[in-house]
Amino acid sequence: MGDPEKDSNMGMLEEKLLIKNISGINGDEEEAAKKEVGQVHGSAAAAGTTASHTSWRRCLRTFTEEVKRVGYLAGPMVAVTFSQYMMQVISIMIVGHLGKLALSSTAIAVSLSGVTGFSILLGMAGALETLSGQAYGAEQYHILGNQTRTAIFCLNLCCLPLSLLWLNVEKLLILAGQDPLISHGAGKFAKHLIPSLFAYATLQPLIRFFQMQSLVVPMLVSSIATLLFHIPVCWMLVYKSGLGNLGAALAINLSYWVNVIFFALYIKFSPVCTKTWGHISMEMFNGVGEFFRFAVPSAMMVCLEWWSYELLVLLSGLLPNPQLETSVLSVCLSTIGTLYTIPYGLGAAGSTRVSNEIGAGNPRAAQVAVYATVFLTIAETSIVSTSLFFGRRAFGYIFSDDKEVVDYVTRMAPLVCLSVILDSVQGALSGIARGCGWQHIGAFVNLGAFYLCGIPIAVVLAFWVKIRGMGLWIGIQSGAFVQNLLLAIITSRINWERQASKARERIFEGSYSTDSGLF
Repeated sequence: MGDPEKDSNMGMLEEKLLIKNISGINGDEEEAAKKEVGQVHGSAAAAGTTASHTSWRRCLRTFTEEVKRVGYLAGPMVAVTFSQYMMQVISIMIVGHLGKLALSSTAIAVSLSGVTGFSILLGMAGALETLSGQAYGAEQYHILGNQTRTAIFCLNLCCLPLSLLWLNVEKLLILAGQDPLISHGAGKFAKHLIPSLFAYATLQPLIRFFQMQSLVVPMLVSSIATLLFHIPVCWMLVYKSGLGNLGAALAINLSYWVNVIFFALYIKFSPVCTKTWGHISMEMFNGVGEFFRFAVPSAMMVCLEWWSYELLVLLSGLLPNPQLETSVLSVCLSTIGTLYTIPYGLGAAGSTRVSNEIGAGNPRAAQVAVYATVFLTIAETSIVSTSLFFGRRAFGYIFSDDKEVVDYVTRMAPLVCLSVILDSVQGALSGIARGCGWQHIGAFVNLGAFYLCGIPIAVVLAFWVKIRGMGLWIGIQSGAFVQNLLLAIITSRINWERQASKARERIFEGSYSTDSGLF
């Protein structure tokens, strides 16, 4: 509403000017009237400018606070992801000193376990980033415990057929034409690794339980403690127990279960989890259908991308000089895998903030969380990719002393830097997709980007254009570019109000809508 006194003054001044125009009175009064009009307009403009500055300051303050919240979550999530990734890397490094056969069989077994087991469970657990995150935002705290127990039950159920697959790894590798000795060693390692599958199926839902509540300290402490536990235990079991490389499998089993026990003890004795964990009841089985509705596309979203990179290594073995090509691609993939823990942590933080705010019915705050996540991602990828590019020569020597390999890695470095950028953006946008519950959209995006675009381009460039390993990498990054483009378009078209409304309907009324909440 306007100021009555200002409105009155403006009316009087307009009347004076009108009288002057009609009767031709003295100009002094006209000048005085104009001066008063200018003063009134000036004060109104100043008030508008002040309001505009205040609004901008408020927006900047809101954005800065959200950046801090996302950063507070992202740091520990990066540490958690990095610790879990390094457990397997360190196990392979320790086994590597036993000889080529032990190293080859262990590396193949670890790679296969990731493709046929851990990737599926990791993807399925992503359903909780939608379900539990939005429930916590809506202050329906009692739902979190039930959803976590439902996820643990469902994931352990899925471990049964996966275990049967792992029991037959040796036969499958021989059928695929692998060396019988390596196949036998990989098969034995996979069999001994089966207990870790059930531990992982329990661990991932527990991580989401803490993540969705922003309880970062227990996650950080348990992950670092588990990694510190794993290193000496793995070394002792490999070299002092007489188990050889099978000791590494046993160490991985023990480490995952130690992590699970730590979380279980924290939930049992910490008052922080009292209102969210609740009591075990038959109610957990009521959510099985809803969990699988989100878990299956979530697993597809993760696996389709993960498997495309594994396929790249298999294709490299068909190139001329396969030893060189496979070695270089393995170096590049190891680098990307290690560095991806950073954007994955940022994406997990963004997923948490977006799902919490959507569940709370705060669409504007969810949108700010997206901006904050993207801002931190751009900052992170700028630093990492620039550092990697300028240190590209030294980067090759970290993995190999072979000059041919180092030179090839140096030539590949600009493409790897591009991969870091694309992976970082994808990690953030995928996290936002999980927070919104778009796992089904993400699955279709990854299917189209990598299998209809990336892999075909990689095959053409590597085998027809004959640029070999570089062609494979350019092809897969073409797929990653399409993936980023599609996810960015989808994210920019979100109807945040509809997303919040959808989430609250599902939480409070139990209704499920197929409406994506876009446009």
